Amino acid sequence: MRDRSVLAVIAAGGVVGALARYTLGVLFPSPWTTFAVNVSGCLLIGMLMVLVDEVWPPRRLVRPFLGTGVLGGYTTFSTYAVDVTRGAGGVAYLVGTLVGALVAVYAGMVVTRWLVRKESR
Repeated sequence: MRDRSVLAVIAAGGVVGALARYTLGVLFPSPWTTFAVNVSGCLLIGMLMVLVDEVWPPRRLVRPFLGTGVLGGYTTFSTYAVDVTRGAGGVAYLVGTLVGALVAVYAGMVVTRWLVRKESR
Protein backbone atom coordinates (compact mmCIF):
# COMPACT_ATOMS: atom_id res chain seq x y z
CA MET A 1 0.00 0.00 0.00
CA ARG A 2 1.40 3.35 -1.04
CA ASP A 3 -0.41 5.49 1.48
CA ARG A 4 -0.93 3.91 4.88
CA SER A 5 -2.55 7.05 6.29
CA VAL A 6 -5.67 6.44 4.18
CA LEU A 7 -5.91 2.87 5.46
CA ALA A 8 -5.39 4.10 9.03
CA VAL A 9 -8.20 6.68 8.88
CA ILE A 10 -10.58 4.20 7.25
CA ALA A 11 -9.85 1.69 10.02
CA ALA A 12 -10.28 4.31 12.75
CA GLY A 13 -13.52 5.55 11.23
CA GLY A 14 -14.75 1.99 10.81
CA VAL A 15 -14.30 1.38 14.52
CA VAL A 16 -16.37 4.45 15.36
CA GLY A 17 -19.15 3.55 12.94
CA ALA A 18 -19.27 -0.12 13.88
CA LEU A 19 -19.41 0.70 17.59
CA ALA A 20 -22.31 3.09 16.99
CA ARG A 21 -24.19 0.44 14.98
CA TYR A 22 -23.45 -2.28 17.54
CA THR A 23 -24.63 -0.07 20.41
CA LEU A 24 -27.92 0.66 18.65
CA GLY A 25 -28.36 -3.04 17.91
CA VAL A 26 -27.87 -3.93 21.57
CA LEU A 27 -30.19 -1.19 22.80
CA PHE A 28 -32.88 -1.95 20.20
CA PRO A 29 -32.53 -5.57 19.03
CA SER A 30 -34.74 -5.76 15.94
CA PRO A 31 -34.35 -6.01 12.16
CA TRP A 32 -35.98 -2.57 12.09
CA THR A 33 -32.95 -1.18 13.93
CA THR A 34 -30.85 -2.36 11.00
CA PHE A 35 -33.34 -0.61 8.73
CA ALA A 36 -33.04 2.64 10.71
CA VAL A 37 -29.24 2.43 10.78
CA ASN A 38 -28.99 1.84 7.03
CA VAL A 39 -31.44 4.58 6.10
CA SER A 40 -29.95 7.14 8.51
CA GLY A 41 -26.46 6.20 7.33
CA CYS A 42 -27.51 6.75 3.72
CA LEU A 43 -28.98 10.13 4.63
CA LEU A 44 -25.65 11.08 6.20
CA ILE A 45 -23.74 9.78 3.17
CA GLY A 46 -25.81 12.02 0.89
CA MET A 47 -25.14 14.99 3.14
CA LEU A 48 -21.45 14.21 3.42
CA MET A 49 -20.94 13.90 -0.33
CA VAL A 50 -22.39 17.36 -0.93
CA LEU A 51 -20.25 18.86 1.82
CA VAL A 52 -17.06 17.14 0.67
CA ASP A 53 -17.56 17.74 -3.06
CA GLU A 54 -19.25 21.14 -3.10
CA VAL A 55 -18.72 23.02 0.16
CA TRP A 56 -15.61 22.17 2.13
CA PRO A 57 -12.10 22.82 0.87
CA PRO A 58 -10.35 19.63 -0.26
CA ARG A 59 -9.03 17.51 2.60
CA ARG A 60 -7.37 14.28 1.59
CA LEU A 61 -8.49 12.14 4.53
CA VAL A 62 -12.02 13.46 5.24
CA ARG A 63 -13.89 11.29 2.73
CA PRO A 64 -12.00 8.09 3.61
CA PHE A 65 -12.48 8.68 7.35
CA LEU A 66 -16.12 9.79 7.38
CA GLY A 67 -17.51 8.18 4.23
CA THR A 68 -15.72 4.86 3.93
CA GLY A 69 -14.76 4.48 7.59
CA VAL A 70 -17.43 5.90 9.88
CA LEU A 71 -20.47 5.60 7.61
CA GLY A 72 -19.24 2.39 5.98
CA GLY A 73 -18.84 0.86 9.44
CA TYR A 74 -22.14 2.29 10.62
CA THR A 75 -24.31 1.03 7.76
CA THR A 76 -24.71 -2.70 7.58
CA PHE A 77 -26.17 -4.02 4.39
CA SER A 78 -24.62 -7.42 5.10
CA THR A 79 -26.80 -7.71 8.22
CA TYR A 80 -29.75 -6.60 6.10
CA ALA A 81 -29.02 -9.47 3.69
CA VAL A 82 -28.84 -11.97 6.57
CA ASP A 83 -32.10 -10.64 8.03
CA VAL A 84 -33.82 -11.04 4.66
CA THR A 85 -32.58 -14.62 4.18
CA ARG A 86 -33.85 -15.47 7.68
CA GLY A 87 -37.26 -14.06 6.80
CA ALA A 88 -37.07 -11.21 9.32
CA GLY A 89 -39.25 -8.23 8.49
CA GLY A 90 -40.83 -9.63 5.34
CA VAL A 91 -41.28 -7.90 2.02
CA ALA A 92 -41.78 -4.47 3.61
CA TYR A 93 -38.32 -4.77 5.16
CA LEU A 94 -36.75 -6.06 1.95
CA VAL A 95 -38.14 -3.37 -0.33
CA GLY A 96 -38.35 -0.64 2.29
CA THR A 97 -34.65 -0.78 3.04
CA LEU A 98 -33.63 -0.48 -0.60
CA VAL A 99 -36.09 2.29 -1.39
CA GLY A 100 -35.48 4.04 1.93
CA ALA A 101 -31.70 3.99 1.43
CA LEU A 102 -31.91 5.47 -2.07
CA VAL A 103 -34.45 8.11 -1.05
CA ALA A 104 -32.35 8.96 2.02
CA VAL A 105 -29.19 9.57 -0.05
CA TYR A 106 -31.13 11.79 -2.42
CA ALA A 107 -32.88 13.64 0.42
CA GLY A 108 -29.57 14.16 2.21
CA MET A 109 -28.10 15.73 -0.91
CA VAL A 110 -31.13 17.94 -1.63
CA VAL A 111 -31.53 19.16 1.96
CA THR A 112 -27.81 19.85 2.36
CA ARG A 113 -27.67 21.82 -0.89
CA TRP A 114 -30.73 23.80 0.21
CA LEU A 115 -29.20 24.53 3.62
CA VAL A 116 -25.89 25.59 2.08
CA ARG A 117 -27.61 27.93 -0.37
CA LYS A 118 -29.77 29.37 2.40
CA GLU A 119 -26.71 29.95 4.60
CA SER A 120 -24.75 31.65 1.80
CA ARG A 121 -27.45 34.30 1.17
